[in-house]
Amino acid sequence: MTLAHLSTPLLGVADAAVIGRLGQADLLGAIAATAVMFDFLFWSFGFLRMGTAGLTAQALGADDRGEQRATLLRALIVAMSIGIVMIFLQAPIAWIGFGALAATPEVTGAGRLYFDIRIWSAPFTLANYAFMGAIVGRGRTDVALALQVLINLGNIALNIAFVYGLSLGVQGSAAGTLAAETLGALAGFFITWRLWGHLFSVPRALVFDPAKIARMFVINRDIFVRNTALLFAFAFFTAQGARGGDIKLAANAILLNLILVAAYFLDGFATAAQQMCGQSLGARDAKSFHASVRLTALWSFVFAAGLTTAALLCGNSFIAFLSTNPQVRATASDYLVFAALMPLVGALAYEFDGVFIGATWTRDMRNMMILSLALYIASFFLLRPLGNTGLWLALLLFLLARGLTLAWRYRKLSALSFPLAQSAAAAPVASTSRG
Repeated sequence: MTLAHLSTPLLGVADAAVIGRLGQADLLGAIAATAVMFDFLFWSFGFLRMGTAGLTAQALGADDRGEQRATLLRALIVAMSIGIVMIFLQAPIAWIGFGALAATPEVTGAGRLYFDIRIWSAPFTLANYAFMGAIVGRGRTDVALALQVLINLGNIALNIAFVYGLSLGVQGSAAGTLAAETLGALAGFFITWRLWGHLFSVPRALVFDPAKIARMFVINRDIFVRNTALLFAFAFFTAQGARGGDIKLAANAILLNLILVAAYFLDGFATAAQQMCGQSLGARDAKSFHASVRLTALWSFVFAAGLTTAALLCGNSFIAFLSTNPQVRATASDYLVFAALMPLVGALAYEFDGVFIGATWTRDMRNMMILSLALYIASFFLLRPLGNTGLWLALLLFLLARGLTLAWRYRKLSALSFPLAQSAAAAPVASTSRG
């Protein structure tokens, strides 16, 4: 899953690199700003992957094959419905999105060309979330890697072909991403059909079980709010950078791509925690659950330290690869240290996200995200006199707050989820005390 997640930011890196090497800061800013808009729009519905993974893993732990299929079908119905609604509402979505970004006219004009094409990928992108969640929930990370690599390599190849081969500019970049997501959805359907057999053989009564649907919507609602808050934090970061001009917007965009590479790398451990903790909870195995948490936390921090070191040593080369503009390169280099610290500061947050999703402790995950977001906004305004430096410091505090608040809730929630294990652990102490 580390390899699968590491390939995911290649969509953004490929778009940024292909457009960035044209040497125009406004075009790179347009790709960055519009990509953030789509991240906000699509990943707000990331519950289609997260919730599906957690519920599938728990059904696997309980050895309930019918519920595994039904979970995927429910997610696909929701995914396609939301995607079609997005296409119908594309005009107001664009108006709100570009208005919130408040970028320069040059950036907005180029960004709108990208938006008008990529919005048609909505049903396929959301369906891919559902397919990936189901595959990961079953522990088939090898298959998940293959599907993710297919989408991302397809995106890179098509971007290069459309932007350079056909000279389509930002429109070519959007068309390449649309084609890659469509290809991924077709492959996802074929793969899950092979894994589960006939997907539509699940009894209708099970798919539309009121209790199961109610639980799915509660979990999805909580993850939706959590994802929206997270994406708002990064959209807010981009919008504040845009107010500093095209150079700072482009520089921050390059560093955000560096952060995304690291974040998706660490998300491999979060995804492992989702599957392992979800399966352990479904099997009611407290010992395995706690061992999974300890193991994924340890390796998350080890790799985070390595990523921070690599970013400090190689970050300037990464910046030079993504942009040929001297001013953008110099500005990005000035703030590189903040981006390099992000993996280490955020390691705990990434790992506990996986634990909470696998255990479907989504209400508390939502509440801790909202609390962290409030601290982030407050810290930004306190640090505003520091300009772009204050913006980066606020983002670091946001990641730190997420990890610490989730760790605080973990102890209480694990005790509630495994009451028999807690009683068994306390029994020898009570016997000794009486003796």
